Amino acid sequence: MSQTSVADTLREYLSLLELLDDAYWEASSIRHKDMLYDIISIFSQEVSEMNKLSIQDHHYPYEVITEGIRRVVPKLERLDENREDVIQRTQTLTDFRDILSSVLGILEDQLRTL
Repeated sequence: MSQTSVADTLREYLSLLELLDDAYWEASSIRHKDMLYDIISIFSQEVSEMNKLSIQDHHYPYEVITEGIRRVVPKLERLDENREDVIQRTQTLTDFRDILSSVLGILEDQLRTL
């Protein structure tokens, strides 16, 4: 199986960040906001580092850059298990389900190669 390119990964991460931001503002409890903020922070750091790469490098296979992204999978899985409680808006929830499977696939491929 071929690895996802930097450009494709960046696109998926940015889509997830947008949804997590929506979920954060829609969340009704501080506990849920804290969980979402933690995940947003981790992905924001990774995206920030990815944006430092040259555009010419975006066709290369993606490799994890930050340490936090290596540990985010259990947090994403916990959010997925509780998504009905955490994510209030139907559209955000539907979009989250679609993008999460793609992001988890990218991260699991990365963790397998480490």
